[in-house]
Amino acid sequence: MDAIDSKILEVLQENSRVSISDLSKQVNLSLSAVSERLKKLEASNIIERFTVILDSKSLGKELSVLMNISLENPRNTKEFVDIVNKESEILECHYVTGEYDYILKITTKNTATLEALMNRIKSIPGIKRTQTNVVLSSLKHLYSVAPTADK
Repeated sequence: MDAIDSKILEVLQENSRVSISDLSKQVNLSLSAVSERLKKLEASNIIERFTVILDSKSLGKELSVLMNISLENPRNTKEFVDIVNKESEILECHYVTGEYDYILKITTKNTATLEALMNRIKSIPGIKRTQTNVVLSSLKHLYSVAPTADK
């Protein structure tokens, strides 16, 4: 990956709907060269997918939550993973070091829907402990990764 690839990625992260024509003008390359670079970036999984970012509050999901979860032991992981994958309000799940095993990022309608989700999670056999933090405000909220030419 070089500086031109980095520039292509910067432009796409700002607007993934940019036309190949506009993209080629912004990076000073021909249409075919940009198309070829895009194919290579996709083939190497640097570009995972093209998507849209939705505003959760506009969709009625007013509450953002970070939930820490500890399991009693690794044997309890399967049912937990099944619930995580089933629940659409759970946006992210990270296996982490430290006092807890997992951190969930949750977006939900209100405290009642949060309570219902928390009860479903806490009812999973093997859940040892949870800690729930409601996000009051976000100082930084990015969906992009700063590309570097030296990958």
